[in-house]
Amino acid sequence: MSVNKVILIGNVGKDPVIKYVSAGVAVAMFPLATTERGYTLANGTQVPERTDWHNLVLWRGLAETAEKYVHKGDKLYVEGKIRTRSYDDQNGARRYVTEIFVDNMEMLSPKPAQQAPAAQPQQAATQQAAPAQGQATDDLPF
Repeated sequence: MSVNKVILIGNVGKDPVIKYVSAGVAVAMFPLATTERGYTLANGTQVPERTDWHNLVLWRGLAETAEKYVHKGDKLYVEGKIRTRSYDDQNGARRYVTEIFVDNMEMLSPKPAQQAPAAQPQQAATQQAAPAQGQATDDLPF
């Protein structure tokens, strides 16, 4: 038995890039930053804070939700699977990319006051999304 599950809480690094692939399927990609606080060891040594960047990939309805409601600086909770793919760059060198394929997302940033009418959809979005059978991100044009 094996498990591939990632849970992250962090801040969006850039507005999502949305692409539509075959049959109008939406795909969103954007980075998420997670930061561990710095601390001081018992001997007085300072350990600085550490920020890690994660490449998120969202499909279908979850991607469409991200397109409408996710912006740079927003705090998100995401659950998903970690995947690594490779490609050859312009010089022929093999490059590797590690991505988080998001299955569930909740927005943790409060809504701005001017966008609070009751007719607006609830900001916390919990949806299930996955790539189509056989669909891989290396098929994407970005």
